[in-house]
Amino acid sequence: MSSTLPIPSPGKTERISSLHAGADSLALSQLARSLKQPLVIVCANAFDAQRLLEEIDWFEPGLAVHLLPDWETLPYDHFSPHPDLVSKRLATLYQITQNACDVVIIPAGTALVRLPPQAFLAAHTFMLTKGQRLDIEALRLQCAEAGYHHVSQVMSPGEFSIRGGLIDLFPMGSALPYRIDLFDDEIETIRTFDVDSQRSLYPVPEIRLLPAREFPLDTQGITRFRQNFREIFEGDPSKCRIYKDVSNGIASGGIEWYLPLFFEDTATLFDYLPKDAVLCLHGDLDGAAQTFWQETQQRHRLLDHDRERPILPPNRLLLAAEEFFSASHAFGRLHLTL
Repeated sequence: MSSTLPIPSPGKTERISSLHAGADSLALSQLARSLKQPLVIVCANAFDAQRLLEEIDWFEPGLAVHLLPDWETLPYDHFSPHPDLVSKRLATLYQITQNACDVVIIPAGTALVRLPPQAFLAAHTFMLTKGQRLDIEALRLQCAEAGYHHVSQVMSPGEFSIRGGLIDLFPMGSALPYRIDLFDDEIETIRTFDVDSQRSLYPVPEIRLLPAREFPLDTQGITRFRQNFREIFEGDPSKCRIYKDVSNGIASGGIEWYLPLFFEDTATLFDYLPKDAVLCLHGDLDGAAQTFWQETQQRHRLLDHDRERPILPPNRLLLAAEEFFSASHAFGRLHLTL
């Protein structure tokens, strides 16, 4: 059965209205199946994003459907997202860069948040393969620079443990952790294992390690953060807890809302997408984007008085709604209203 939705040409817009919930996911799954390029669906709310993720996968189980989830924190919150959310975000961003997505689904607020540049993911992603020679101390340093925590027992994404010739790793973006057995300095086996029983499950030929965070907390990243912090904020930075923590290599709660300070330039969603991607703007996206931008401005006005924890203005963290829609004009766009 062919898709009932038109395929918009680059720079053009097609408008579809009066689709019921459920009918939209069927039509979008058919459209995605007919496309040679990825379909990127930006939803007005997180509920529809999750619904489309489940329903499109049900209608077309052969499609590679990925969700770029929200941090599930409010702008300027003093606590960080759950590691599982960060893991899923990094995995989806990596899959986009590898052209491994048929469908990408993104809530509106998430689509406005500025992202690390693609070069950061490329520089902090590495592979481990069965039969590869491995320098344990070099791996320890590489994991630390990628933001992984050394622990006695691996339980969560972003952790690793080294016990003689046995290495446990829980890569970001992975559903299961891995156990590496070394024979001398060569990787003899790589197996998944269960975090509860700690028992090995099944062998794999290789594993991919993504960075543990969306920003670098290595020497170069800390130096960049310190320089940008001093340039942007007035006063004595040594009195600011967030500045002191980062200087000591500590990722404070809410550090994600300082992400631009770790880079010379940030990226946006559109920097990650292939130029021929088809963009579906789902629901009242303009209203959702405007609301998120206005709420962020209100929180900035409310919290900007704290000199011990200065915060970045919204335009350093987010795309304004007008910027988002202007950047979207380069893509073929499908406006879908329910």
